[in-house]
Order: sequence, then C-alpha cells, then structure tokens
Amino acid sequence: MIGMITAIISGVLMSIQGVFNTGVTKQTSVWVASAFVQFTALLVCLVAWFVTGRESNFLALFQVDHKYMLLGGAIGAFITYTVIQSVAALGPAKSIMLIVTSQLIAAYLIELFGLFGTQKVEFMWRKLLGLALIISGIIIFKWERS
Repeated sequence: MIGMITAIISGVLMSIQGVFNTGVTKQTSVWVASAFVQFTALLVCLVAWFVTGRESNFLALFQVDHKYMLLGGAIGAFITYTVIQSVAALGPAKSIMLIVTSQLIAAYLIELFGLFGTQKVEFMWRKLLGLALIISGIIIFKWERS
C-alpha cells in the first residue's frame, strides 16, 4: 500500500513540476530552467543525505558494478528538458499522459527482456491488452471535433 501511495504522490509531483519548469522556461530559457532544477535537486539531496545520517558516502559511487548506471543524473537532465518542451507544446494533460504511457511501455519492455539487471518476466497478453487500452485512451483523449 505504501508503494502505491508513493507512486501516486510521485505522479502528482511530476505533473506539478512539469508545469512549474515550463513556467520558469517561459521567463528564462530551457537550459537555465533545467540547470536550476538540477541544481536545486542537488541541494535538496545533499541536505536530505546530511540530515538522514549519511548511511553511505560518495566514494561508494566508484564501486557501482555497472558504471552505465551512473548515467541517471545525465538522463535526468534530458528528462527535465523533454518534459518542459512537451508541456509547452501540448499542455500538461496531454504531455503527461504521453510521458506516463511511454514510461509504462519502456518499463514493460525492460522487464520483458530483463534489461539493465532487472528480473525477466514472461510475456502476458493481458499486459499487452492493457497497453492497447491505454493507447486507445490517449486517442480518445486527444480526439477533437473539427
């Protein structure tokens, strides 16, 4: 249950953040806004690390087995950029709907093929049907009368 609540909070925060970041971009630029987002995230993480007891240190990063896993921060910068651009172009609802759907498809493919060290799962038709229903929902949501 706590996982579901956390996921819901995450989705709400991502939507709000996308709108906020787009608003900052309109008054600055996409790279200034993205840099500010990443910088403030760094500050929050450092404060949280310091306050919560510092259970590990930064030298532990050098011991990460698969070094490509350290690209998460760089990917985060591109996520910030693409969310800002999509919210500006499509609006919050349409862009977040497409973002979440693409996340779900990518996550299922990662699990299906056991990529990046994840546990491989078996193909299930009902999951493919679920994805098809989500895509149908996007088409219905975007459908506008001429």
